[in-house]
Amino acid sequence: MKVLVTRAIFPEVIGALSKRFEVEHNAEDRPWPPAELASRLQGKAGAMATVMDKFDEPILAQCPDLKVISNIAVGYNNIDVPACTERGIKVTNTPGVLDDTTADLTWSLLMAAARRIAEGDVYVRRGDWKIAFGVQYFLGQDIHHATLGIIGMGRIGRAIARRALGFDMRVLYNNRTRLPEADEKRLNATWVERDRLLAEADFVVVMAPYSPATHHMIGAAEIARMKPTAILVNSARGGVVDDAALVAALKDRRIAGAGLDVFEGEPAVNPGFLALPNVVMTPHIGSASRATRLIMCNTAAANMTAVLEGRIPPNAVN
Repeated sequence: MKVLVTRAIFPEVIGALSKRFEVEHNAEDRPWPPAELASRLQGKAGAMATVMDKFDEPILAQCPDLKVISNIAVGYNNIDVPACTERGIKVTNTPGVLDDTTADLTWSLLMAAARRIAEGDVYVRRGDWKIAFGVQYFLGQDIHHATLGIIGMGRIGRAIARRALGFDMRVLYNNRTRLPEADEKRLNATWVERDRLLAEADFVVVMAPYSPATHHMIGAAEIARMKPTAILVNSARGGVVDDAALVAALKDRRIAGAGLDVFEGEPAVNPGFLALPNVVMTPHIGSASRATRLIMCNTAAANMTAVLEGRIPPNAVN
């Protein structure tokens, strides 16, 4: 059987797949436009893809041989899952393997925004540091004993909450379903309505998956409820936060800062962010440690292999 790997991945994973399948691999790591993706999918039974590869009905209609789309990600909003189900195409993802790495990155953004790390780095590199010490230099926000608000308390949200214990933080969370009491106690976390979380949290972390229901979940009205000293962190998905509304709030200092790993329409970034000193940005690298990305690729390969060998995949979406 023939399979397609849409982006450059680890050679050892390609090697393992090549023992079972005829593999076409995007070694150039160049994102393929829809027409080229559809062309390369011809005759392919399986595809290992990323969240940047869109599998909508027009693409699926051109790929009658496709049996499985194995996303190298937890999210799968790039795939029309109902259309795949109707066509008998399995969809799989890689949950659980990137929780801690993404939580680490989320905390990196939170701490960098709170303590103005990126601003300080630019200040030193630019040669502006002329006086050894200033009492009011780069005043930021304390993290210890502050209130952390988490919107979306799935596996990654819980991993973020666990790390807050080391900072003696008060943790508020909002989720569609409340955690079991034992989990709340272990995480020292309290469920509250979203409006209360926004009003009381010193740090608001967005960890909700993207869907039409969560589009612009955090917009101008929600940002207006936050403290002027608060910091917003989004390492979930672009589109969950209204980037234009956030740019306006940061520019007017209606909140203190933001840490962002994801953006609407990425890799394009709202140009308003680029001129703001009070935002720390990374290029969607939440799971980007070598160890974690290798596990993700191996998991995606195992999912695809299982389907094509007639077995139940470990991580079926549909």
